[in-house]
Amino acid sequence: MKNNHLNGLARSLHDFFCDYLPGLRGMSSHTIQSYRDSLVLLLRFLASEKNHDPATLDLDNISPEDVIAFLNHLEKERRNTVSTRNVRLAAIHAFFRYVTAQFPDRMEQTQRILGIPLKRTRSHLIDYLEYDEICAVLSSVDRSVPQGRRDYVLLVVMFNTGARVQEIVDLRARDFQLIRPFQVLLYGKGRKVRICPLWPQTAQIIREFFTERGLDLSSNALVFLNQRGEPLTRFGVRYILTKQIECAKKITPTLAGKKLHPHSMRHSTAIHLLKSGVDLYTISHWLGHASINTTNKYATIDLEMKRKALAQAEPPKGYPQEVHTAWRSDATILEWLESL
Repeated sequence: MKNNHLNGLARSLHDFFCDYLPGLRGMSSHTIQSYRDSLVLLLRFLASEKNHDPATLDLDNISPEDVIAFLNHLEKERRNTVSTRNVRLAAIHAFFRYVTAQFPDRMEQTQRILGIPLKRTRSHLIDYLEYDEICAVLSSVDRSVPQGRRDYVLLVVMFNTGARVQEIVDLRARDFQLIRPFQVLLYGKGRKVRICPLWPQTAQIIREFFTERGLDLSSNALVFLNQRGEPLTRFGVRYILTKQIECAKKITPTLAGKKLHPHSMRHSTAIHLLKSGVDLYTISHWLGHASINTTNKYATIDLEMKRKALAQAEPPKGYPQEVHTAWRSDATILEWLESL
């Protein structure tokens, strides 16, 4: 496609998405689509705000103030979370770093846009399923029908692997090894590939499912399909999990107070491994984390669980009772703080 007739913005967008991201950067299709969605939202916002034809927008029409207005629009009008806002801004930053290299004369404009900071997010408690809750969810699946058997295999594989939802829906028959050592090949973020071990019980469940579907282990066919025979989507996985959790609530009331989603299964796997004595480094590789720092949040959860367990346990007889120390006139600040 020749783009000599395109203006600066259109030419930059074309080259950014067609050459730079897939070619020079080797970005995955999922990352490229995320960047595309962010810039589409920005351009639609600018066209609406400026009463401008989107097709004729140019780089001159995108100022730092416009980008900030767009970010505020995401939070206030679209009710996006701070995390989503930051994802959109990261895509805008990536594009304008590219623009800086292509149009050095726009350095002042692009540097001001690149100077817009990501907003700090609050850390939230991680909701996950306890082992008995996982069992309740799996038991709630109606395995007497083909759709239920698919759902059961899907949830079992999610819990065994702790895989991201996209990794699950992308699974193909050839990715599984159902002879010892049982394992599955997962394609993660940034096209990183990792091997995850499977419990023998999981391998047997998958083997039966493959037999029912007539899947060959050397086949490139997708494993999880919807009722129309099309690839199962992330939204489909969310629907299946939500449906089974609603069913499981009838026998496991603790599920009612939790905000659970497909990523919660990933957290559940990590916590289950941690409680079983698996070290954080192994869990990090199991989940495909880019950094051990990402995995450390589970150590914090584990520490909180231990603290709660300690609070419920009685100390040995003869231990002094807990005393809340009042301020003494002769106490130093440090002595008083340490006595709290």
